[in-house]
Amino acid sequence: MTIPGRFVRDPRGYRYFVPSPLPPRVAWEPGLLNLLSEADRRIGRLAGEGRRLPNPHLLVRPFVRREAVDSSRIEGAQATLGELLAAEAGAAVDRSPADLREVGNYVVAIETVLGRPRRPRITLALVRELHRILMTGEHGANASPGRFRDVQNWIGPPLSTVRTASYVPPSPGEMRACLLEWQRSVDDRGLPPLVHLAMLHYQFEAIHPFLDGNGRVGRLLIVLFLVLHDILPSPLLYLSAYFDATRAAYHARLRAVSDTGDWGSWLRYFLKGVEIQAGDALNRAGRIDALLRRWGEEAARSGLGADRRLIDFVAINPFLTVKRAAAHLGVAFTTAQRAVERLAKRSVLREVSGGRRDRVYCAKELLAILEEPPSLPENLADLV
Repeated sequence: MTIPGRFVRDPRGYRYFVPSPLPPRVAWEPGLLNLLSEADRRIGRLAGEGRRLPNPHLLVRPFVRREAVDSSRIEGAQATLGELLAAEAGAAVDRSPADLREVGNYVVAIETVLGRPRRPRITLALVRELHRILMTGEHGANASPGRFRDVQNWIGPPLSTVRTASYVPPSPGEMRACLLEWQRSVDDRGLPPLVHLAMLHYQFEAIHPFLDGNGRVGRLLIVLFLVLHDILPSPLLYLSAYFDATRAAYHARLRAVSDTGDWGSWLRYFLKGVEIQAGDALNRAGRIDALLRRWGEEAARSGLGADRRLIDFVAINPFLTVKRAAAHLGVAFTTAQRAVERLAKRSVLREVSGGRRDRVYCAKELLAILEEPPSLPENLADLV
């Protein structure tokens, strides 16, 4: 194998890696082709289901927040999906504001880009914008939000130095040329899209263009690529849970590309993740759709339109207060309270705050589907 780049010896006593422009030469052995076929089939099914669901937008919001939590957890944030959703609903949460802000920034970044009237291209300007949003707040204050680095950085354990680092990306001077090549390759349609995406992700992490937050930006770019390149109609597939569950394999496969040119192992790992997570998303979306349909049919039998509208509101965020219900329905507080109580009697909602005032309710059955761990194969270690 030929490494896809070159190691450069710096006069200050360390060496850094400069990746070659994409695409590389890849040996398309049958096993890799089979994985690509299965990943394509799964993500095609997910795209189809996303278009057929009666209210796909109801799934997008909680799915985006799940990815935000999983991606931030890789970087050390401790906020859970339930805590994020509860905080957004106005409930008191026993979690540091910094952790919640870090996760919330991820949500803002996705919604900012995909909420625009015209879908943007993935450019270096967009990458800087994503970094600025993600790194807003105390955790990112020293990471030069929205600016590519102008000093050498490195990857390694705590207290490591550039001389003891496990990986040193390109110098600031060579990094600029690498980034321009990366942007050029984003719109290259000469490869299967999922293979192209896997290569772009490796290349971005190898360039490591920011002082901090490269992992979060790189994972966010996966989500955006799938939607902006029309692979999925909306952000329904996320790989952060897979990367987190197989963290050692993730880092090892990336490093093997730089060290030995082993693209095959990285592509197999990435495509297996797409296959697994697309299947998980299909399963999760189907169960949520069935649950919402059952609740909707029960609400329809009551003949009260407010109940149905409230169920759609709960689908976006399982946590609810009467005040938010009243605002959403455009009715008086007491009218909203009666609607909430009807859903509680049918076990759609459960009071979870334990207080007599400003009560918080939760659609626990829906939250359980959203929060459960991903369905990973028992022999995953052998597969990746």
